[in-house]
Amino acid sequence: MEFLQKVIQLYAERKEWFLDLFAAHVGLALTAAVSAGIIGLLLGIFISEHKKAAGPVLTIANIGYTIPAISLLGMLIPVLGIGDKTAITALTIYGIMPMVRNTYAGITGVGEVVAAAEGMGSTRFQIMTKIKLPLAAGVIIAGVRNMVVMTISVSAIASFIGAGGLGVAIYRGITIYDSAMTFCGSFLIALLAIVSDLLLGLLERKVKKKTGIKNR
Repeated sequence: MEFLQKVIQLYAERKEWFLDLFAAHVGLALTAAVSAGIIGLLLGIFISEHKKAAGPVLTIANIGYTIPAISLLGMLIPVLGIGDKTAITALTIYGIMPMVRNTYAGITGVGEVVAAAEGMGSTRFQIMTKIKLPLAAGVIIAGVRNMVVMTISVSAIASFIGAGGLGVAIYRGITIYDSAMTFCGSFLIALLAIVSDLLLGLLERKVKKKTGIKNR
């Protein structure tokens, strides 16, 4: 109870500071998520149309995804320096993998419908924009959902290289042995991730229902 009271007091006394960190965290994660979403979507479309490139692209994306976040940040610092730019680049690299994978899986999973459209004389552009992408939308949004939650969570370590966000509260709490401050930062990150996941989950179910794809 005493710990909870300390947390509430900390939020009340430093609410402007936490609001600034929250806004910075949203900006950091949103920028990275949008970048990863666009790049991942385009790469997924490309490899679905050029199957020979699928293996190498997915392999590279997998390798990037397995590198520990703190190690990736360390590797980027000599090139990009410290700050938001490096953090956004690292988060974008992480976010590309689920987007590429889900886009590729979604598009390649509508083969029968595509064959029928090809038989009716539809062009590749028409097939992609009017058939493949709409039918794959549910799977693609599932990738967006995973990517956004991951980006919000991993953004916490951005403070270790001088970037902003709620990771600043966590880092400061650790350095001054203030568990309440560490909890305050962690709780807000978790809350942001949960709310984002719920909202994107609703969108995913709506899209899947519209396209006739049932959740398993």
